[in-house]
Order: sequence, then C-alpha cells, then structure tokens
Amino acid sequence: MNSATVTGASGVEAVRAAAYPRSMTVVEWLLDSDPAVRWQVMRDLTDASPDAVAAERARVAVEGWGARLLALQGDDGQWAGGTYFPDLDHEPEGQPWTATAFQLQQLREFGADPTDARVRHAIALVREGSRWEYDDLPFFDGEVEPCINGMATAIGAYFGEDVRVIVDRLLTDQLEDGGWNCEMEQGSTRGSFNSTIAVLEGLLEYEKANGPSPEVTMARERGQAYLLDRHLMRRLSTGEIPVETWLQFSYPTRWYYDVLRGLDYLRSAGAQPDERWTEALDLVENRRAADGRWMLENTHPGDVHFELDDGDGRPSRWNTLRAMRVLDWAGR
Repeated sequence: MNSATVTGASGVEAVRAAAYPRSMTVVEWLLDSDPAVRWQVMRDLTDASPDAVAAERARVAVEGWGARLLALQGDDGQWAGGTYFPDLDHEPEGQPWTATAFQLQQLREFGADPTDARVRHAIALVREGSRWEYDDLPFFDGEVEPCINGMATAIGAYFGEDVRVIVDRLLTDQLEDGGWNCEMEQGSTRGSFNSTIAVLEGLLEYEKANGPSPEVTMARERGQAYLLDRHLMRRLSTGEIPVETWLQFSYPTRWYYDVLRGLDYLRSAGAQPDERWTEALDLVENRRAADGRWMLENTHPGDVHFELDDGDGRPSRWNTLRAMRVLDWAGR
C-alpha cells in the first residue's frame, strides 16, 4: 500500500471540509468527501446507477479512511494490541476507541467491500489472532455482554463470518420487556437503549447476510417495539427523557444510543410507518441548520486513530448523510 497516497488523501479531505461554497448544494458538499461517505450518498440520496455506486464503494478499501484503518492493523490481527481494550502506555481520557472491535465496527459503517482481498486478509487475521479479553474467547464467538455481542454479530455477519453462536446467546439474553442490557450479568432485568440498539443492528445484519428466520425476526421486532413504545427517547413509566445526550447526534456512535442512530436503524430495517417515531423525526428536522446541514453535537471522548469530522459544533458529513436519508425514507 502506498502510505503517501493515504496520508495525502486525508490532508485533502481536511482542506475540503473547511470549505463550503455558497454555490454548492448540500449533496454536492457530501459528495466532495471520502469514498466511505460518497458511495452512501450516491446510493441513498442520488439517482446514481448501481454500477457507479459499486465502483465508488470499491475505493473504500484502497484510499482515504478505509485504507488508513486497514493499514493500522498489526500482524497479530489486532489494532492497538487489543480486542476491546487497547494496550496503552498512558492513562486515557475517556474510553479509548483504538482497539480491534471499534475499527471493525468502523470499517463496516464505512461500507468496506467484504469481498475485497485486503478486507478478507484483515478479517482472516482477526479470526486467527483476536480474542476477547473476557475468557480469551475467539472474536467471532463473542463474549458475555449483549452490547458487545451485538456489535460482534453485526461485524461478523457483515464480513461473512459464522456468528450463529453469538446470535443464539442474544436470543436467550433478551429480557421480558423486549430489550437487552449489558448489566444483566449483574442482575439487571430491564432493557437498556445502548445495549438494545447494538443488538438490533447485529440481528438485522445477521438476517441480511443469512436470510430471515422466525426466531431472529421475532426477537428483533420485540426489540424494535421496546424502542418505539418509548418514542425512541422516553421512559415508558413517566414519559421523561432520562438521558439528554440521546437528543444530540454523535458520530462515530461507538456503543452509545442517540435518536438519529435509532431512526437510521429503523430505516435500514425497512420499518413500516409508525406514529411513535413522529417526535424523533421532528427532532431530526429541527436540528437542521439554516444552510441545510447537521452539526456534530456529542463526540464521545477517547483516543482515536484519526478524526472523521471537524469537531462538535461544526457541520458533520456523517450526521448530515444519516439525517437526510432518514428524512427521505420517512417522506419528510
């Protein structure tokens, strides 16, 4: 891989991100970006042909952010020397996001082509060398926490790995209210928005890869109802909003829930119109700036390999892409 090309691409993107000519439409601004954003804009917001979209997607693994991430993988299959927690020589501020699981999560969200030879090589290294800190379990066997297992399921299913053992555990771990909670090992019996969205994304990716199955679909629809019954942001018991940052849009979302992430999942799942998401859609519309873009509002602190946006309070291509396609899907 030509590292100079990769570094040069990132420098160009930083310059581009600072400029937004008045003559440029929001979609043009989105297209003037990294391939990871551009191919999704072409697919979701333009009438580009499937061949053009596929050609743009193929660039993710060879230039820009996707290529940079792939180049950072160690020969042992790990990023930053760990599966969920990196090997650090300093005390981090916030949770570090540099270990293997979060890089694979990011490559999936970039849309890196699972059939690309570079990607296949990276996944093979993970399969052979990456093991969870909990009980030294292989990456694609998962571990015990549903939030982590949801992420592992989404990653494995997307990249063509057999993750049925994790799915079976997730089906068993679903709580009576329809949600999941990473604290169930400590006795929690109520669902968590953070854990539930991770599991829903994982089960959906599994069904996309393997076809629908009655037990997985039923569990996923119960999980969707958990979020919808709470209008994607409220307590079922009191109607209050328990976590104000759910109303702020972040990217990358990591293991955190927010309303835009919940809506983007429903869009991806092809959910049928439901009045229970009206308030959430109103929130997304109201967050749009006068120039038609959405801001980065709530970056989750912690070490990263490189930034994907220009910081909180600045226009975010990722949030703008996700908000626009959610509103388009909802007929807004």
